[in-house]
Amino acid sequence: MPGVRRLLANNPGPFTFKGTVSYIVGRGRVAIIDPGPLDETHIAALLEAVRGETVTHIFVTHTHRDHSPAVPRVKAATGALVLAEGAHRPARVLHTGETPRMDASNDVDFRPDRTLADGEVVTGPGWTIEAVTTPGHTANHMAFALKEADLLFAGDHVMAWSTPVVAPPDGAMSDYMASLQKLARRSEPVYLPGHGGAVREAPRFVQYYIRHRQRREAAILRRLAQGEADIPTLVRGIYVGLDPRLVKAAGLSVLAHLEDLVARGLVTTEGEPSSEGRYRLG
Repeated sequence: MPGVRRLLANNPGPFTFKGTVSYIVGRGRVAIIDPGPLDETHIAALLEAVRGETVTHIFVTHTHRDHSPAVPRVKAATGALVLAEGAHRPARVLHTGETPRMDASNDVDFRPDRTLADGEVVTGPGWTIEAVTTPGHTANHMAFALKEADLLFAGDHVMAWSTPVVAPPDGAMSDYMASLQKLARRSEPVYLPGHGGAVREAPRFVQYYIRHRQRREAAILRRLAQGEADIPTLVRGIYVGLDPRLVKAAGLSVLAHLEDLVARGLVTTEGEPSSEGRYRLG
């Protein structure tokens, strides 16, 4: 893409695909989007890529440890202003005795220099970036639209290679679906995600994401129509042939769907929805 460079961190895995992608926007006076994990090789490569240029802004899509921990090192080297939706936080009030389930994955120390509101615009020489709040994967997830190239830096909200994990209480399915509907109303034809290659025909692809989640919800309801079930039973029935490394994440995504279904009165359970609960049709 004209005016956009990308660097891939060497952190491949079942949740990161080939690694986290950092983006550099502009020439001369530039912005960096998602400096990435606390990996000295990647940080050195990122700083080398902007040698002779001035980094004025650092944008962060969200606070998982593969996206934001390199921020302090890059800021110290460049003096750039750090911009994001906000610090890491749970998507809802924690239940009694509950802790954030993805705490090991969260950069709880991150603090932006300035928070961005939905629709806020930040400019530099030759680039204009609009902040687009997209909670769901995390409560503070934010995408960034680059006006000059008519594209969206989508973070982990929309990726061509996979659907993201939505894991309560750090993420919320109701928020995630609302954010997809929000993106479906936008016109950018290309998304550049935090993992994997470009998403082409992006509005159409977002509709596919929406249908995928709707099908997952329908599968949960079909299984519960056969009788009460717990989350492991639902995962085994819905995710056939699942990579064993992803079983826990699948369970959290099912929990996210169940929280939404309980809130809508379609499913019931004793007490608050939890990974240990049993569920039945409402």
